[in-house]
Amino acid sequence: MSFPILTSLVALPIVGAVLLLFVRARPGDDGEQTARMTRRIALVVSALVFVETLLLWARFNPASADFQFVERHAWIPSFGISYAVGVDGISLFLLVLTGFLTPIALLSSWESVHTQTKAFCMFVLLLESAMMGVFVSLDLFLFYVFWDAMLVPMYFLIGIWGYDRRIYAAIKFMLYTMAGSVLMLLAILGLAVLHYNATGSYSFDLLKMYALNVPRPVQFWFFLAFGLAFAIKVPLFPFHTWLPDAHVEAPTAGSVILAGVLLKMGTYGLLRFAFPLFPQAAEFFAPALAVLAVVGIIYGALVAMVQPDMKKLVAYSSVSHLGFVVLGLTAMNTQGVQGAVYQMLNHGVSTGGLFLIVGMLSDRRHTRLIAEFGGLKKVMPHLVAVFLIVTLSSIGLPGLNGFVGEFLILLGAFRWDPTLAAFAATGVILSATYMLWMFQRVNYGTVTNEKNAHLPDLRPREWFVIVPIIAVAILMGVLPNLFLAPIAPSVEKLLNQFHQSTTTRIEAKAGAVGRVLSDPADRRVRKDPPYVESAR
Repeated sequence: MSFPILTSLVALPIVGAVLLLFVRARPGDDGEQTARMTRRIALVVSALVFVETLLLWARFNPASADFQFVERHAWIPSFGISYAVGVDGISLFLLVLTGFLTPIALLSSWESVHTQTKAFCMFVLLLESAMMGVFVSLDLFLFYVFWDAMLVPMYFLIGIWGYDRRIYAAIKFMLYTMAGSVLMLLAILGLAVLHYNATGSYSFDLLKMYALNVPRPVQFWFFLAFGLAFAIKVPLFPFHTWLPDAHVEAPTAGSVILAGVLLKMGTYGLLRFAFPLFPQAAEFFAPALAVLAVVGIIYGALVAMVQPDMKKLVAYSSVSHLGFVVLGLTAMNTQGVQGAVYQMLNHGVSTGGLFLIVGMLSDRRHTRLIAEFGGLKKVMPHLVAVFLIVTLSSIGLPGLNGFVGEFLILLGAFRWDPTLAAFAATGVILSATYMLWMFQRVNYGTVTNEKNAHLPDLRPREWFVIVPIIAVAILMGVLPNLFLAPIAPSVEKLLNQFHQSTTTRIEAKAGAVGRVLSDPADRRVRKDPPYVESAR
């Protein structure tokens, strides 16, 4: 395509936010008409962005493992900084997910955000632009700019339109993320210096960095810097403590975007940057990351089980579900990594749907406490029906989206380390326990609280919010290859590069290729013969 579609994905939400600045109240307007016009413009702009992501998917070549729709323009040439963007199978559906959830998030806030509507819509659009930029960046400096830029709108979304402890949650979110980002920036600068020492010129180009020979001791420090920034964003246990506060205090739209897209930037960063840039360090730290992931799976599930607040329960479920994604990445085999990428999408759909439903209940009752509900099935059967489908999607029922990702992750993890896979599998059982127990307490039994006796069922606007979520959950569960086929070539290429680098080191240590192929000490290489053969 000659049209710069990736640039337009980043620029269009910014244009929409600027356009909102020119929306002015007319004489005699009490503010409601202006707010309604503002919401409509933001919704149209976000819908156009989503249509563009679908066009990108339609024009994407699923058989190619290379970056497509690449755009390169010199930005700060004296330091080798360029505007370089591109998309492959790993980032493609994260762009589609971002475009899909943003208009849904805006529509969900249609009647719940009553103050400073224009600013709210502007921040949502600016956040969408930054998220798009993170997923398309092929320049480390550009990636860091978008990575930090997304903090500002999310900070204000939580701090202005959140609940009682919103200021505390917003500051905690900002401080945690900034702490990791500073270390990542130092590592990025270090990579640029290494490139200068090797070639005589600075560069932040990601593809050139892949080919850079980073000394093994330096890899360890740089991997820790990148890994900490991404582990905080995931959030990986024990760096997760900012997440429950941010989710609970954020407005519904903020929670949907935070769970659906922002958390995926941590796992995306591990897969796109930390593991391929520093393969030897990644191989060394992978077992430790896997252990933390399994601890997070079990810990998040157990803590979720005892939460009295529905929103906090869903927040801790994210800690558990994202642990599965990290486990799949650390296995670094085809099933594990493809399952991890698929689970990123699944979590965005399922958990986004759960936050939407909790928001609907909260708007009706102005409480999220499980004990305040009960017997809703008789009062609002349609809402309970969609609640059930999204709940089953979250716990991984076969036929819905969650099952495919968890199955592939556990399969890949079992090939790498059966013990870790066995412990992680308990998270599936625990997930069903706390989600179904919560669903039963909220929706079944008798109506003991009179405030629940006359609650309205799904409104027309809410149907438009939740039906797309259910449709995508069923589509991803029934036709997973529609999504897995474009992902596979890019995953294969990344794994070949990773295993080639680590295999070369093992071969040098063993002294011969034949000894590597028969060496039982290196379990990952022994269990992935296609990549060993490719590296050979």
